[in-house]
Amino acid sequence: MSEHASFDLARQPHRRYNALNGEWLLVSPHRALRPWQGQQEAPDTATRPAYDPTCYLCPGNTRASGDQNPAYTGTYVFDNDFAALRDDTPAGSINQGGLLRAEAETGVGRVICFSPRHDLTLPEMSTTELRRVVDIWTEEYQTLGAREDIGYVQIFENKGAVMGCSNPHPHGQIWAQRTVPGEPAKESQQQLAYFQEHSRTLLTDYLALELADQSRVVLENDHWVALVPFWASWPFETLLLPRRAVQDLTQLTDAEKGAFADALRRLTIRYDNLFQTSFPYSAGLHQRPTDGPAYPEWHLHMHFFPPLLRSATVRKFMVGYELLANAQRDITPEWAAERLRSQPETHYKTAPAN
Repeated sequence: MSEHASFDLARQPHRRYNALNGEWLLVSPHRALRPWQGQQEAPDTATRPAYDPTCYLCPGNTRASGDQNPAYTGTYVFDNDFAALRDDTPAGSINQGGLLRAEAETGVGRVICFSPRHDLTLPEMSTTELRRVVDIWTEEYQTLGAREDIGYVQIFENKGAVMGCSNPHPHGQIWAQRTVPGEPAKESQQQLAYFQEHSRTLLTDYLALELADQSRVVLENDHWVALVPFWASWPFETLLLPRRAVQDLTQLTDAEKGAFADALRRLTIRYDNLFQTSFPYSAGLHQRPTDGPAYPEWHLHMHFFPPLLRSATVRKFMVGYELLANAQRDITPEWAAERLRSQPETHYKTAPAN
């Protein structure tokens, strides 16, 4: 490289720091030009009926456990029949030399059917219907978090078979457990250190920088901002943030909840429109733990981690270097944000033909 060449984030390999978890990732924008002969996923072209008599989650149907769903007409929540956490797990632990350690973990798993419609995903639901989902998330966080044996409530959705979703009926999950799991614990530590130094939340100051820059902002409304984070590791990863620093869903005003539903719909429509496919992702809310303290350093936010990279059939794999060293990406977050920002806000399935 010429001694006169200047450092350019858009063209040259570099590391970026993730202020939320304290880790680094490698960005290699020049690699986006390389030919691709790797695995390609089959695009999601399946059309689903509004009701499937064989679906375990549709209204009125019998689940694998033998329990029957009610004939629900809105958002429906029930205890997961095959939950990863149980509240009847007996206490116990082992510790051999400080190296072989294990301890019992208790908790509860819940399933949220977003709609009685088997064929509707979040971007295909109305803002009013999505507002009901936001309300259910809030109610479940408040109810589960009030339990003395629950220290953290993780609300999430795995969308698409490529993300391990076991049932195509649009639904999400809640895993609530005794301890604070790894990723929220990292974020808690980073946010606390920043708050102690600046007396403001980390994400308040981060959002101000992003709004001033605009290159990674995807969409905004009066109360929420969706952006590709500076430190994004997945190709089209996004972060959905309230403008006001609230610690959890229960602190949102009515207007903020409505704006959350609006931003959620507009963002997921952009995802589907990007490659004109039902865009797979794992997404979830991070908010303050429920183990007692007020956690003023916490700032509610929602992560979206989608795997698609070049098209509806090519996805990012976290392998090799990512598993052995740290996260790495080829396309820059700025380029990804521009692609998402440029998508129309009318879903491709309902857009008028040209």
